[in-house]
Amino acid sequence: MTQRAYNFNAGPSALPVEVLESAQQQLVNFRDSGMSIMEMSHRSAIFDEVHNEAITRLKKLYEIPENYEVLFLQGGASLQFTMIPMNFLQADKKASYVLSGSWSEKAFKEAKLFGTPVEVASTKENKYRNIPALEDIKFNADDAYVHITSNNTIYGTQWTNFPETGDVPLVADMSSDILSKPVDVSKFGIIYAGAQKNLGPSGVTVVIIRKDLLEKENTNIPTMLKYTTHADSNSLYNTPPTFGIYMLGEVLKWVESKGGVEAIAKHNEAKAKVIYDAIDNSNGFYTGHATPESRSLMNITFRVADEELEKQFLAEAKAAGFVGLNGHRSVGGCRASTYNAVPLEACEALRDFMVEFQNKHQ
Repeated sequence: MTQRAYNFNAGPSALPVEVLESAQQQLVNFRDSGMSIMEMSHRSAIFDEVHNEAITRLKKLYEIPENYEVLFLQGGASLQFTMIPMNFLQADKKASYVLSGSWSEKAFKEAKLFGTPVEVASTKENKYRNIPALEDIKFNADDAYVHITSNNTIYGTQWTNFPETGDVPLVADMSSDILSKPVDVSKFGIIYAGAQKNLGPSGVTVVIIRKDLLEKENTNIPTMLKYTTHADSNSLYNTPPTFGIYMLGEVLKWVESKGGVEAIAKHNEAKAKVIYDAIDNSNGFYTGHATPESRSLMNITFRVADEELEKQFLAEAKAAGFVGLNGHRSVGGCRASTYNAVPLEACEALRDFMVEFQNKHQ
């Protein structure tokens, strides 16, 4: 087999090798149909089975209560920035937004097109080095919803505890840490996530939405942008991203084979610790962006002490087979995205490279 790259891309990101190999074997003749999964009708019995298996697996793995719908949509999290206020931000209400990074800023900006979103907490002044303290989040009991971004890919911060919002629906963009650790879904009104980090290839957006909210959505909305349209048709109102949904189901099988979400969480903690230890033990040669209590297990952001050395670090890392270590174009620096499918061996190889690079240049 060809040597696999050490893939630390922020998304689309690493997929489990076992899943890729299984898909490869079934690519031409899926379940003895004489067709690829990409060629068959989304109304066929075979795809219907694939589709429903994926929903059932996600419900089981994430312990999603019965009073929630699981939808497979398109448009990424970016379209959800629009759909959520379009559907649920009524003219006589406000929505509370917690700003913890670039993606929450984008969600907040979109909400302004449809009503009155309110910034209720932000760590922008601290360059988004940390998650806002729960006690600093002030919202009103009659808010339409409270919106958070559970993990911030660009700045490398992650929520460990979520705000208690009572009767106000808590809405979370979990694009970059869904299924990376156990979550009490019942605390949320809506969870949404692009698939391309932990769930599968790009093209599928998962929405987990409490059924009672569907009864409260605004009515003067285009058909394709209504959640009820997709809930009523089991996400099959129009042609869905069939291959992406199939791959998502295969990734969920892989998570099951690894022991489920709790086992994946322990593995993720071990992987992140390997790299964070390299940063913390470097005596300032490497510095992490996020404060320790807000560090992400999915996106590890750091700088090299000297700017020219940082450029050299990234160039040599690329030459050594490490992919995707450049920080986001908006902030620079370095970033290692250690999503579910990134193996421990890749993190250990990066640690070894970091130590060796430091020893050569200190």
